[in-house]
Amino acid sequence: MADQSLLDDLRLAHVLADAADGITMNRFKARDLVITAKPDRTPVTDADTAVEDAIRSMLGRTRPRDAVHGEEREDSGWGPRRWVIDPIDGTANFLRGVPVWATLIGLMVGHEVVAGVVSAPALGRRWWASRGTGAFTGRSLLQASPCKVSAVSSIEDASLSYASIGGWVESGRGQQFVDLMRDCWRTRAYGDFWSYMLLAEGAVDLACEPELALHDMAAVSVVVQEAGGRFTNLDGVAGPHGPGAIATNGVLHDEVVRRLAYSED
Repeated sequence: MADQSLLDDLRLAHVLADAADGITMNRFKARDLVITAKPDRTPVTDADTAVEDAIRSMLGRTRPRDAVHGEEREDSGWGPRRWVIDPIDGTANFLRGVPVWATLIGLMVGHEVVAGVVSAPALGRRWWASRGTGAFTGRSLLQASPCKVSAVSSIEDASLSYASIGGWVESGRGQQFVDLMRDCWRTRAYGDFWSYMLLAEGAVDLACEPELALHDMAAVSVVVQEAGGRFTNLDGVAGPHGPGAIATNGVLHDEVVRRLAYSED
């Protein structure tokens, strides 16, 4: 039986996502969109900060005892329950008018992600999951279809999604990644959250990125896992704690981890 309190948290995550969608869609392709650069030179828009501020405000009223970790603001609160927010995953797409971006909302208890919502309003898509109840996609909790990973069992038959090759070269695993690409049946750079949601739906069979932060991974990781897949760091350690991420349908996972292993040679 599903944990009722966890279902309440998942319902709240959908309410948070609804609020985020309203803000992001209002600012998407806006002529007066404000774009600045963070210290790491990555872009941030006024929509990113507005979404995170709105979610933090709503959580402050509804879950005042919970901690919050977000991409754009300092951490707040303390305790075992922590909401992990990426207000716009795919900001570069957002500011260029490409509709592949999403708000990621995850809930962690201790080191485990127990619920997550991924909302991509410009695509008209949303995905969600909670521990032990499966992963779903649809317009709402009442209008949903289950997500299930593929059963592809060989690299030669697998479809791989990634973000960029440059990051793999910088990580020292560039040759391993290129060799993996060559051996896969099909490769496409869908990138960001989209890679992992396609994996959860069984449309691709493996997705990986060498450098990701917790806010990039928390929500997507529970969707992948509840869809029957595996989500680990580059060394095969389960969870969204990095370094990097490897997500697969489960069958391919150990081989992918082995192929991408760091080598001194």
